[in-house]
This record gives sequence, C-alpha cells and structure tokens, in this order.
Amino acid sequence: MPPTVLGYYLLVLLGRRGVIGAWLDKFDIQLVFTWQSAVIAPAVVAFPLVLKSARTAFKTVDPQFERAARTLGVNEAAVFFRVTLPLAARGILAGALLAFARALGEFGATLMISGNLPGRTPTLSVAVYAAVQAGDDSTANILVIVTSVTCVVILLAAGRLLPQRSTASVR
Repeated sequence: MPPTVLGYYLLVLLGRRGVIGAWLDKFDIQLVFTWQSAVIAPAVVAFPLVLKSARTAFKTVDPQFERAARTLGVNEAAVFFRVTLPLAARGILAGALLAFARALGEFGATLMISGNLPGRTPTLSVAVYAAVQAGDDSTANILVIVTSVTCVVILLAAGRLLPQRSTASVR
C-alpha cells in the first residue's frame, strides 16, 4: 500500500475524530502532528519487513530442537523463549535493521500524520525535502549523505546477520 495512503489511514484513525484519536482525546492525549506520530508512521510503514523476516526466521528453526526441549519437560513458553527465539534471533534482528533503514527514508505517511513543524516533528526525509524546497542544497546534500551512509551501514549489518546459503550441499 502506498505510504501516503497509510498516512491518511493513520490520520483518520488517530485524528481527534478518529476511533483511536477520539478515545485518546478523553485522556487529553493527541498524537497527530507530534514527534510521536513521526515515530508511529515509519514504524507502521516498515512493520511488514520485520514481520516477513521474523516469519521466515521462525520457519527455519529446526522443530527437532523444540521437540527435544519438550521431552526434557520444558513448557511451551520456555521452549519459545529458550529455544525458538534464540535460534530465530539473527533473522529477526536482520528484519528489524532492514525496517529501520526503510523507516529512515519514510516520507509520505510521516508527512501526512506529523507534518513538517519546525522543532516539533523533524525527520531526515522531511528535512531533505524542506532543504530542497528552500534551495538550501548544501544542507540537503549533508542530510542525504548522512542518510545514505547510515542506510548502507545498516544494510551491510543486516546482510551479515542473514544466514549464508551453502553451495557445498548443491551438487
């Protein structure tokens, strides 16, 4: 789904007249056009990357390890936290890193729900846009370089966490 559409849905849900926003308004909590919304929007947009990576990581866990733990009398919660989760942790962390790199560049949903309020809702991608619109190429260049280097480092780290396919077994 396009990020601006997700941003619109978030605006409808979290705005004062939205289902969640109206309920939060009773407690004098407003999320729209706050720094919290600048965190929520990229998290929602990037969440599928974490979900897909976690699902794949859990599928790669050998069920024999879980069965062995159960035969030793370990309950289901302990099997999950002591066997399954540690074995899937690298894949989950890789997905989280990929999602973080994606979230750094999130623009559409973030702009929809948090706007561009100086000093209140700044994000790197919105700051790049604002700098370009203002004709401040030097600031835009610095922000783009910072974002690019950060994303490349994160992607390299995520790539190192993912399991490597063995070519020795393919003959």
